[in-house]
Amino acid sequence: MALLSNITRFSFPSLSLNNNTFKSPSLSVSCSISPSSSSNKTNDNDSNLNNESNPKTEKKLSEQSSWEAKDAEGNDYLYRLGKEADNMNIAVGARSGVIDPLFAGNFLGKDSDIVFDYRQKVTRSFDYLQGDYYIAPLFMDKVVCHIVKNYIAHLLNVKVPLILGIWGGKGQGKSFQTELIFQTMGVEPVIMSAGELESERAGEPGKLIRERYRTASQVVQNQGKMSCLMINDIDAGLGRFGNTQMTVNNQIVVGTLMNLADNPTRVSVGQDWRESDITNRIPIIVTGNDFSTIYAPLIRDGRMEKFYWQPNLEDIVNIVHRMYEKDGISRDEVVHIVSTFPNQALDFYGALRSRTYDRSISKWVDDIGGVENLGRKLLKRKKDENLPVFTPPEQTVEALLESGYSLIREQELIKETKLSKEYMKNIDD
Repeated sequence: MALLSNITRFSFPSLSLNNNTFKSPSLSVSCSISPSSSSNKTNDNDSNLNNESNPKTEKKLSEQSSWEAKDAEGNDYLYRLGKEADNMNIAVGARSGVIDPLFAGNFLGKDSDIVFDYRQKVTRSFDYLQGDYYIAPLFMDKVVCHIVKNYIAHLLNVKVPLILGIWGGKGQGKSFQTELIFQTMGVEPVIMSAGELESERAGEPGKLIRERYRTASQVVQNQGKMSCLMINDIDAGLGRFGNTQMTVNNQIVVGTLMNLADNPTRVSVGQDWRESDITNRIPIIVTGNDFSTIYAPLIRDGRMEKFYWQPNLEDIVNIVHRMYEKDGISRDEVVHIVSTFPNQALDFYGALRSRTYDRSISKWVDDIGGVENLGRKLLKRKKDENLPVFTPPEQTVEALLESGYSLIREQELIKETKLSKEYMKNIDD
């Protein structure tokens, strides 16, 4: 490069041929470095000298990068957000002080993956609810009123309970009716089950509830959709039955729900507090069968509004008729079926229709080659090989009544035949 930086000139000497002198024209080749390149090299040399004198100087990504902007405490943007997000997932981030410092890099800050929570789809959509369903007016009024009251609680001069507890007998459609209302209102809820209220790690379920609550708040803030937190069968996870043991996680979950009911706009998941960190008020809906098994201060008035759901005869007939309407069953025939099997839950009448499919499914299994070839036909068939078309049975009142009597016999056998007493002779009555 030093040689090329100077102007170099090459000249061919005179040639002598047959004592005649032939003078060739001179050929010049010039190579030089542009002034801008020379200036850049000078700057690079100066930069190298500065780096040698100050080895701690780091090269910035960009002069306009907000990632490297410092806050009042001198922490960069990603470090602060990562610390507020309380990211401890070592598979996607590097939590300083939790994993070995060898694996916690400095390129994106000590706490890196700040968008991990947003990549998790925890809200529920109801695309699978295809068809026309009946929603009981009383049920809809209660759920809609609770959701609306919580969204306009700041405009009301009354104490609005954050939690709505829907309880009643088994199989009465509490969860399904609620989901139908969510679909009608355009609500995108976060739904939990009782199985998530216990964990082998102490405190994990309580933190999960707070995270799901904040996720529902982010749906409202970022997507402009109404949202809520719904916990199905809460008494199965928090209820006290007989001599069941109360665990630390049960206590933490109860305390978490009580705290949410008392402070619905300040929800911590372990991050550093900011004054602007105000969570949207999100209504909570829980379902269960017996709320008397739940810790009493949680279900007290002011924190939880209770709604006992027991559909009357008209509700049952309307719901079952809408269920059987596409099968050609008239309303009068539905009234006859309901009166034949009184005091049954709504899921009983859904099981009637499912039981009528048994014979048709058995015939379809024979058509595809029998039980021996069932696995190969269902899972290992060729791409261009189609299964035989399944023809659903024609629904008749006689077939539905026959299925109903079969289900009644099964119910009575379970009540009368208590095999546990045969296996444990000394069991108490």
